[in-house]
Amino acid sequence: MKLQPDSTSVQVITAYGADWVSINGERVQHSVLITSTGLRQAWGPARFADLQPEHFVPLAALGVELVVFGSGAKLRFVSPAWLQPLMRARIGLETMDTQAACRTYNILAGEGRNVACALLLEAS
Repeated sequence: MKLQPDSTSVQVITAYGADWVSINGERVQHSVLITSTGLRQAWGPARFADLQPEHFVPLAALGVELVVFGSGAKLRFVSPAWLQPLMRARIGLETMDTQAACRTYNILAGEGRNVACALLLEAS
């Protein structure tokens, strides 16, 4: 699906598919972490089953108010114990399927919120 955001100065997800996203027009086909302040880096493993608690630790150091976690093609939750670093840093985490996470991140970033998006992109 192609997304057409209003004019914005933040990093946005401009399109997505089953196992890819386009960030500011550049196609990405691996799990990725982005922030509304411009950070973009590879994140997490290639499959939900390979996620570990240590994948959530660096999210607590981002200094954001909220992390939107895209869990892949379907909604899946990680163990609440894995989110302890985020809770200690007083950072919220919302879990949704990756496509919903893309849309939610764009809305929040477009509102000027200090938000991160951790997207699990599983190969088909």
